[in-house]
Amino acid sequence: MADEPLLSVRDLSVSFHTGKGQTFTAVDRVSFQLNKGETLALVGESGSGKSVTALSILQLLPYPLAHHPAGSSVRFEGQEQVGASEESLRRIRGNRVAMIFQEPMTSLNPLHTIERQIGEVLTIHKGLGGEAARARIVELLNLVGLKEQAEKRLDAYPHQLSGGQRQRVMIAMALANDPALLIADEPTTAVDVTIQAQLLKLLRELQQKLGMAILFITHDLGVVRKIAHRVCVMQKGRIVEAGDVKTVFDAPRHEYTRHLLEAEPKGKPVTPPANARTLVEGKDIRVWFPIKGGLLRRTQGHVKAVDGIDFVLKEGHTLGVVGESGSGKTTLGLALLRLETARGKIEFNGKEIQDLRQSELRPLRREMQIVFQDPYGSLSPRLSVGEIIGEGLKIHRIGRTDEERDALIVAALNEVRLDPETRHRYPHEFSGGQRQRIAIARALVLKPKFLVLDEPTSALDLSVQAQIVDLLRELQERHRLAYLFISHDLRVVRALADEVMVLKDGKIVERGPASRIFDAPTQPYTRALMAAAFELEAIEGAVRT
Repeated sequence: MADEPLLSVRDLSVSFHTGKGQTFTAVDRVSFQLNKGETLALVGESGSGKSVTALSILQLLPYPLAHHPAGSSVRFEGQEQVGASEESLRRIRGNRVAMIFQEPMTSLNPLHTIERQIGEVLTIHKGLGGEAARARIVELLNLVGLKEQAEKRLDAYPHQLSGGQRQRVMIAMALANDPALLIADEPTTAVDVTIQAQLLKLLRELQQKLGMAILFITHDLGVVRKIAHRVCVMQKGRIVEAGDVKTVFDAPRHEYTRHLLEAEPKGKPVTPPANARTLVEGKDIRVWFPIKGGLLRRTQGHVKAVDGIDFVLKEGHTLGVVGESGSGKTTLGLALLRLETARGKIEFNGKEIQDLRQSELRPLRREMQIVFQDPYGSLSPRLSVGEIIGEGLKIHRIGRTDEERDALIVAALNEVRLDPETRHRYPHEFSGGQRQRIAIARALVLKPKFLVLDEPTSALDLSVQAQIVDLLRELQERHRLAYLFISHDLRVVRALADEVMVLKDGKIVERGPASRIFDAPTQPYTRALMAAAFELEAIEGAVRT
C-alpha cells in the first residue's frame, strides 16, 4: 500500500445506454497512474473521452444511464471508487479530490452569491462559518487573481462576472480544502492569455506548496508543455500514446498525436471588399452598472463596463476585440445587439436602433446574430438540436414547410461539420466542442449580415478551431458578412481579423490594422498581451519542430 500511487486507473471502460437496447462505449479500457505532486495531462479532441474519464474518478456520471463493464477499476489512496457507497464518495468529493469543470456558468448556482458558494464547501468539509469562512474566501479569491476586487465580489452573482472571472471562482472553490488531487477540466479555456499564464503559475506554485497531484484535461498543447510531467493522448475513448511530455511531443509515435501537434488556425483574414459600405457604427457607447449600498440601496457609484467607445464596422470586415477578462468585450457585443441597455449612438445598416421598440427591432434580429461564449448555457436542454436550430426559422417565418426548414437545418449542421442525424439528439449528449458548433449553426442558419462571435472557438480543440476559422472565412467571403470577433486567443484573431481593437477597463487602449497591432503595438498593455500570447505560441512552435 505504501508504494501504491495516489490514483490508479486500470482497464476503465464507460458505456452509455442509448435506447432500444443499444450501448455506446465512450471510454475503452483506459489505464494510467498518477503520483502525489505529479501532473498528468489527458489530451485529445472533443468527444475523445477525456471528461468522461475524469468524471468516472469521482463517480459523477449519470448512473445507471452510464455503467462500467466488469474489470473497471479506479483506486484513490488505495480505496476502490467504482461501486463505492455514496457516504464514502461524499468524504472525498470536494475534499480529498476537487474538480474544476469546463463550463463555470453551468457549474455555479445562479441564485447564490460567490461568498455563499465558496463558503458552502468550507462549511461542509471544514466546519468553517462566519468571519473565519469569509476570511478564507477572500484569501482564495486573492490567490486566483481577484486581488483588488475580492471583497467587492463576495456579494456578486455568477451572471455579474465575466467568463474568466467565473472560472477563477471555480478554481477558488476547488482549492478551498487543499485537495490531494485536483482534476482540472479545461480550466484555462475561458480566460485570456495573461490570466492563463497567471493561473498556470498559480497551479504550479500550489502544487509545490501542497504536494497536490493534478489531472489536467485540455486541448491546448502549449499549456500541456508548460504544466504537465506526463501526457496521455486519447482518441475515440482509448489512450493511443502515453509517456513523459518531452518524449511524446518531441518524437510522437502515433499518427493521431502528430495530427494534434500540427493542428492550428492557419491562413490570413479575408480581403475586405474595396467598396464596402458601413454596416454597424457606434459613437460614445457606454454601459454603466450602478453600485448600490446602504440601507436604502442608493446608487453610490458605477461599474463602467463600457465607457465611451467609438467604432465603424463595414460589411465583409472583421473587427477583433481583445483584452483581459472584465475589460468590457462581451458587454460591448451585447450592447450593439440591444441585448444590454446602453447609452450613445448605435446604427445598423444606416438605421439608428437605440430608440426602436422591441416590435420594431425584431425584424432586424435575423440580420444581427450572436454566438455566445458558453454553449451549454445558451442551448435549451429541453429542445433537440433540430428544434434549437429551427426555432429562429419559425420565428422569422423562413421556409414554407417543415420539410424546407429541416433541409436548412441539415445544411447548417453540415457547414459546422456535424452529422445531420444528430439533430434528433439533445445538448447534454454532446461534448463541449460539439455544443459550440451547434450554437454557431443556430446563428448561421438565418444568413445574418452581422455576427457577434463571443469566444466561439474557446471550447474547441485546435483542429476544430482551424475548421471553424476556415468556415467563418468562407462564409464571410461568400456573403460579405461582418464579424465582431471577441476572443482572448490572439492566434485565432490574427487568422480572422483585418482590424483589432484592444480594450481595458471599458476603454479603447489601442486600435488599428491587425498587421500593425500584432507586429508593432504601441501601448504597454497591448505589448503585454502579445508577449503572453507569443510565449505560448513559441512553446507550441518548439513542440511542432
